[in-house]
Amino acid sequence: MFSKQGYQQTKVEEIAVAAGMSERSFFRYFSSKDDLVMGKFEDMDDRMAELFAALPDSEPIWVSLEHVLRDIAVGGGQGAHDSADLAIDRIVRSTPSLTARYLDKMSQMQRPLIAAVRARLDSSPGDPRPAAIVGAAFACGMAAQQVWIETDYADTFEHVLAQSMAAVGPSSHLVP
Repeated sequence: MFSKQGYQQTKVEEIAVAAGMSERSFFRYFSSKDDLVMGKFEDMDDRMAELFAALPDSEPIWVSLEHVLRDIAVGGGQGAHDSADLAIDRIVRSTPSLTARYLDKMSQMQRPLIAAVRARLDSSPGDPRPAAIVGAAFACGMAAQQVWIETDYADTFEHVLAQSMAAVGPSSHLVP
C-alpha cells in the first residue's frame, strides 16, 4: 500500500482493513504507522552481536564486521531482501521521520558491537577505537545500501558492501 499510495497518504485505517483487523486492533500491536515500518529493524542489534560472537576471535575485526553486515542485510537478520523488504527500505529513506528513526536505530545497533569489539581488542572503556571502527563499518553498510537502492539492485549487495568496506578498511585489519 505504501508503494502504491505513498507512505504519507496511506492511512492506518486502510492498513488495518487490508490486514483484516480493526484500527483498534492495529493499535494494540503498533503505536503508529512508523512503528509498523520500523519493526523490520527490531532485535537486529542482538542478532548482530550474536553473529559477531560466533566468528573466530582470530579473524580481523573489520572482516568480521563485514560478515555481520552482509549476513544481516541478505538474510541473516530479518530475512532475505524480497520486494516488500526493498520497498520498506525505499520508504524509510524517502520519509524524513522514518529516516530519523532509522538513524537512531543504527546508533542503538552499534552499542553491542562496540562492546564486542572492545572485548576482542581487550581495550578500556576510554579507548575510542571500538566505537570508531564499528561506526565506520556501519557507515560503509549504509553507503552500500544507499547505492544498491539507487542503482535498482544492479549488483549484489555483497559486492557493493565489499567495495564500500574496502574503500575505508584499515590497513592493519585490527587483528588483536
